[in-house]
Amino acid sequence: MKILFLYTELAGYFVSCINTLSQKADEVHIVRWPVNKEAPFEFTFATNVFVRNRSDFTNGELLQEVKKINPDKIICSGWIDKGYLAVCRAFKGKIPTIMSMDNHWQGSARQQVMRLIAPFTLHRCFSQAWVPGDAQKSYALKLGFTEDKICTGFYSADTGHFSELFKNIHPQKKENFPRRIIYAGRYIESKGIHTLWNAFIKAVEKTQYPWELWCLGTGELYDQRVIHPNIRHFGFVQPADLKRYLSETGVFILPSNFEPWGVVVHEMAASGMPLICSDKVGAVSLFLQPGVNGFLFEAGNEKGLEELLLKVMALNDDELYKMGELSHELAQKITPQSWVETVLTKL
Repeated sequence: MKILFLYTELAGYFVSCINTLSQKADEVHIVRWPVNKEAPFEFTFATNVFVRNRSDFTNGELLQEVKKINPDKIICSGWIDKGYLAVCRAFKGKIPTIMSMDNHWQGSARQQVMRLIAPFTLHRCFSQAWVPGDAQKSYALKLGFTEDKICTGFYSADTGHFSELFKNIHPQKKENFPRRIIYAGRYIESKGIHTLWNAFIKAVEKTQYPWELWCLGTGELYDQRVIHPNIRHFGFVQPADLKRYLSETGVFILPSNFEPWGVVVHEMAASGMPLICSDKVGAVSLFLQPGVNGFLFEAGNEKGLEELLLKVMALNDDELYKMGELSHELAQKITPQSWVETVLTKL
C-alpha cells in the first residue's frame, strides 16, 4: 500500500505517526511546505518514507508527480493549497481522498460561505474528512460530510516517547514535586503569553511558595518577553532535549486565546504533567478533566488565571503528583498506533 500526504508544515508528532505507519505500509510519500523558522524542528524518517518539497513543483508538475507515485490513498491538509486540491480532484472517485482540518465551527461569514459552496468545491476533491475531535467534526458535518465519512483522532502526540519520559522522571517527583510551571509554544499574541506573564507575576508575589515559570519557544514577541526573577526564557528547544526541562518542572500551562487543537497538551499529559489551559484550547476536550488532572480558565481573563495559579501553587506535592498520573492515563486515548489503524482501516 502507498499512502500520500499533501501536508503543510511538518511537526515531530506527525513524523512519529508517519514512521509508525511506515512499519505497515509499503511506501509513505509526503509533500510538505517549508519548515517554520519559528519552530525549526529536525526530523528523521524511516527508509520507506519519501519526502518532497512543495516549492519544487508547480501545480501541474505536482499532479504528474503524484500520478507517478500512484497512491492508494491521499490525505490532504485542508483546502488552502490549490495544487493539492487539483491532485485530489483528479483522483476523487478512484481512491480515497481525505481532507484533514482542525477548524472549529464558529458560524463566521466565511464559514457560512464555505458551507454553501462545499458541494461544488470540497466535495469535488474529497471523499472523506479526518479531524482531531468533536469540535472539528461538527464543522465537517456542516460542510456536508456524513457521519460515516468523518473520522476523529487526526492529531496524536508521540505517546511512546513521552510515556517513556513519564516512567523515567515522574517517580522522582513524588517526594519533592518541582514548584515550576512550564510553557512550551511560540511567542505570539494568540498564545496568550502576556496574560500568562502578568497573571503569574501577580500570583507569585502573593504566595509564600517560591514558584517559577519556565518558558520554551521563540517567535515575533520574543524580544518583548517579560523579565522577572521568577520567569526564565530558554528559547527554542528541540524535542530530544525536552527531558531536562520536564524533569525539573511540575505543571504545564497553555493560555492560548485561540488554539484549534494543541498537540502539546497531549504531549505534556503523556509525560505526567498536571495541566492548566484556557477554554479556547481544543485538546482539553480529550485530555483535561477540570479538578481531576488540571484546571481550565477563561481565555484572556488575567484575574481568573491569577486566582487559578494561586490555587495550584497552594496544592501539596501528593495532590500534584496524583494529577500528573491521571494526565498520563488520559493521554492514552489517542496514540500513533490508533492513528495508523485509522489510516489503514477506517479511511
